Amino acid sequence: MRTPGKVYLVGAGPGDPGLLSLRGRECLAKADLVLYDGLVNPLILQHTNATCQRTSRRVSESGKRVPQEEINRQLIAAAQSGQTIVRLKGGDPFVFGRGSEEASALKQAGIPYEIVPGVTAAVAAAEYAGISLTHRHHASAVAFVTGHEDPSKPESSLDYEALARFPGTLVFYMGLNRLSQISQSLINAGMPAQTAACIISHGTLGSQQTVSGTLSTLQEQVTTAGLTAPSLILIGDCVSMREELQWFENRSLFGQRIAITRPLPQAYETAELANSLGAVPVLLPTIEIHPPENWERVDTAINSLKVQDWLIFTSRNGVSYFLERLLTLGGDMRSLGHLKVAVIGSATATALKEYHVRADVIPDTYRAEELASELIDQVAGKNILWCGADRGREVLIDELSPQAKSFEKLIVYRNTDVDSLPQETSDQLRRGELDWLPLSSPSIARAVARLFPEDAKSHLGKQIRVAAISPVTAEAARKSGLPVDVIATTHTWPGIFAAIEQCL
Repeated sequence: MRTPGKVYLVGAGPGDPGLLSLRGRECLAKADLVLYDGLVNPLILQHTNATCQRTSRRVSESGKRVPQEEINRQLIAAAQSGQTIVRLKGGDPFVFGRGSEEASALKQAGIPYEIVPGVTAAVAAAEYAGISLTHRHHASAVAFVTGHEDPSKPESSLDYEALARFPGTLVFYMGLNRLSQISQSLINAGMPAQTAACIISHGTLGSQQTVSGTLSTLQEQVTTAGLTAPSLILIGDCVSMREELQWFENRSLFGQRIAITRPLPQAYETAELANSLGAVPVLLPTIEIHPPENWERVDTAINSLKVQDWLIFTSRNGVSYFLERLLTLGGDMRSLGHLKVAVIGSATATALKEYHVRADVIPDTYRAEELASELIDQVAGKNILWCGADRGREVLIDELSPQAKSFEKLIVYRNTDVDSLPQETSDQLRRGELDWLPLSSPSIARAVARLFPEDAKSHLGKQIRVAAISPVTAEAARKSGLPVDVIATTHTWPGIFAAIEQCL
């Protein structure tokens, strides 16, 4: 009989991917299968190589939902086949998350499981809004209350008279659609209508919205603001602390919806940076990165490094693919000891430092012409090896090969275009639901222009503005029909974000 696998019931936190616990990340790293809730931030899935399946119990636009019984069945069947499964749940698995129901089903089926707590939405969203749920001068207790009880129950199990007398902060989960009834029930039970209250929508994300008022005014304010689920209702004196302590909404790019157009392996890192600035990162990969179709030429070049004088890298991908192949062949950085190394910019230099190699030449401007100008007097009569992609500008060859003894461009990775955008992304662009479209290379600019929906181009320069990483990329964008609103002065993704900040 096959030994069953194990199920980890992991809390993913309320939205910000940085709130995932270290234990949760460890579980994701060893999972064979991840079943994740609809409210889980997809950026968290970067921590796993497992098969990932969305199992939302919420009704989607298509009208489909996954019943809890079906989720339980999938967990049991996958574990019985010997797999390691992570059941990734928004917030904490046991706080209004049905994790206990899933644990009970696993227990009855004889499946080993572990519960990994997560940061529950009430705590995280309140603190991101600048609200302390307890405070020695305002509240000595906090109560978590469901605003959405089982509809099959004959009557509510909530004692509103007890809640109205509660000496602290009340937090209602999933209560947006019942806000009017909840507020009126508390008022009818004796809570003063002027009690401070607020709703936090999409807490801990760049799309977070907070509306503050009183128990009697909150419904009208929420309707005017157009808040949507997921949301939390907070009631009590502690809500008044927000005016002094709010911090998250003050981040430099708060609320800006910014496309991350890099290939997925690099996109996650950039999305985390955008997230830390308060933006809403939208993954929009337009090209994919692949190794060479075969390594023969690369291996020959690595085995002949002793004849080279200069090594040139013009991208982080070039650094990683070349040096990882060197390590795979059994070599190490001592093979580069006799070489001078040049890079095109600070990001490439940083990638090189990760392998404990320092660049000898880094031009002030991220541009092939500048790199060629820096090198032209140093490479005369020398052997040069340039590690790069299968496509791109040939400025270095044109400028340096006449001066060099030999010049070889070595293809260490390939760029391939994405065939199409996901339907959901295309629909977002058609509706103008994006603020910034950054372009970080000429090839990405051309790919974006090719994939951009024709019926969404009226939004360019209006709802959707374009930011280019450099003048070269801006030129490629304009030639491809994309208007450019801003060009970064520092030619990196942080430079793009800084340029966007200047426009706000």
